Amino acid sequence: MAHSNHAVWKGMVAGLVGGLAASWTMNQFQALLSKLAEPRQQDQQQQSQADSEQEPATLKAAERLSRAALRRELKPYEKKIAEPLVHYGYGTAWGAIFGVLAEVAPVTTKAVGLPFGATLWLAGDEIAVPALGLSKGPLEYPASSHLQALAGHLVYGVTTDMVRRATLKALERA
Repeated sequence: MAHSNHAVWKGMVAGLVGGLAASWTMNQFQALLSKLAEPRQQDQQQQSQADSEQEPATLKAAERLSRAALRRELKPYEKKIAEPLVHYGYGTAWGAIFGVLAEVAPVTTKAVGLPFGATLWLAGDEIAVPALGLSKGPLEYPASSHLQALAGHLVYGVTTDMVRRATLKALERA
């Protein structure tokens, strides 16, 4: 089935908007989950902090990018800027890819972004991030951490698709 370039571009733009909104929503959702789990996790967090001070994978990626592009380490104030830039850039880029896929293969939107979110969790968090040395291996985290990450990615996938759909409707009216 042939797709017009115009439809694909609109899908990409709608996906960009969806991915950006979903990245923010995912952050808020994960912050809420962390707050709800605080009493149970305090002891676990103290133990894991004693083991090692783990930086987020997005910050580690930002530091690697800085060493490769700027040939230097990030300064502390730059880390506070670079970490969310990597997170939002990654989420926005995947949203754009999803927007294009939705136009080219509409079957990808059948479950309102749930398979998309689950795939990003599996391929990204569970496989690529540890393989790139941006986190410890999956077996070194409790099941609750994996479930929280999966839930966050499912929220990301659904939000990406819902915002993508709303953006497409707005673009059609414009």
